[in-house]
Amino acid sequence: MLALLVEGEAVSTRQMATILGATESEIEAALKELTARKFFLGWHPILHPSADADTSVRALIEVSIIPERDGGFNRIAERIAKFDQVETCYLMSGGYDLMVVVTAKNLMNVATFVSEKLSTLGSIQSTATRFMLRCYKQSGFLIEGDTTEDDKPSVSP
Repeated sequence: MLALLVEGEAVSTRQMATILGATESEIEAALKELTARKFFLGWHPILHPSADADTSVRALIEVSIIPERDGGFNRIAERIAKFDQVETCYLMSGGYDLMVVVTAKNLMNVATFVSEKLSTLGSIQSTATRFMLRCYKQSGFLIEGDTTEDDKPSVSP
């Protein structure tokens, strides 16, 4: 059932039951149990980025933090993840500690979030904000654009 949810197309519980040879009530009970155990967190549709291009801005914020005693990175990461603007928050290896993806109405709202909320947290050492300009692929789905022959790279040197 999880493979159908994660890898497949959108299917109803009735369709899942048919595919898996189960009853619809068994599928609904399994989904309810997975949700209660916080294994299945919810449905997430993939929308074409142009659908809300005029109404929102997405930014990736690289955050360097000073780990807390007896809590490491977890407490500050969990605190950052609770902000409404935060879409995604990952602990990273490499040049910075957390990758935070935020969504806001405009560039100024992202800047305000970083300056008034994020950078004021005690453990934040530095931030670097990168705005997402165009999406080519999201969650495994290619975002089809208006490509012409001129846009394609040359095959010869």
